[in-house]
Amino acid sequence: MNESDLLARIAERSRGLGGPVEVGPGDDCAVVGAGGRLLLTVDQLVEGRHFDPGTAPDLIARKAVARSVSDIAAMAGAPLVSLGTGCLTRGRPDADELCARMAHWANAFGCPMVGGDLAFHDGPAVLTVTVLGTPHPTRGPVLRSGARAGDLVLVTGRLGGSYTSGRHLSFTPRAAEARQLADALGPRLHSMIDISDGLGRDAGRLAAASGVRIEINAARLPLHPGVTDWRRGAADGEDYELLFTAGGLAEGACSALASIGAPVSCIGRVVSGEGCVVIDPEGSAHDARELGWEHRGDQP
Repeated sequence: MNESDLLARIAERSRGLGGPVEVGPGDDCAVVGAGGRLLLTVDQLVEGRHFDPGTAPDLIARKAVARSVSDIAAMAGAPLVSLGTGCLTRGRPDADELCARMAHWANAFGCPMVGGDLAFHDGPAVLTVTVLGTPHPTRGPVLRSGARAGDLVLVTGRLGGSYTSGRHLSFTPRAAEARQLADALGPRLHSMIDISDGLGRDAGRLAAASGVRIEINAARLPLHPGVTDWRRGAADGEDYELLFTAGGLAEGACSALASIGAPVSCIGRVVSGEGCVVIDPEGSAHDARELGWEHRGDQP
């Protein structure tokens, strides 16, 4: 069973949780009302999958925290506090340094680490970070499910080559930029997701959650220097940029968002229908949902 199928089953079993739960599994964060609304997210980092053996402890720790903070950013929230767990390789000589750097980066990203758990085993290191955050004070949490026909599809920053360049270890989550987008667009900011598994696959998730069709123009993808193939920009993943849709904007409206501190590119439109496609420079449509990373239970 692949990751998408398993997550869909988990989301289906988690419908109607009731009580303080406003949004359960299936978005970047859960939204819970408990004396005020909270955002909750958790992510893990696996040695040999998300970072190579021998990676510097500071970079491992930074990525472990930043991945979860990026989920808070995807809802235009502000990180508040975090919890960290580690299952480390027995005898790992840098265990104390790794824990110290996780605490450092949690502070740096605005979510001090207030607790956690530690264990050792004979396998690769696995780090898990839970982050609690608060929604934008006026816009509220921005979900994946709010895209509407007629919206523009936009993205911050540049795409592609994150893993091969090492950027996946040193990115800064777009938390400040996300809040600035919510400030600037307010209710016109209809949906948002962070790009972790690839632009194509994550855009497909946003389209599915919203019940719409997303059409992306390959020629408009903002690629990192050295990335010359639009397919890499759509499929490489680990960019941790913000993909969002907004209504009431003209095609040339990106200049109005210049104040958010990151370049913004308009890369497509939301239309009625279903699915997500990338239109290549020759005019052919490619199923974007196949462009990106998919964890599979039968992979080694």
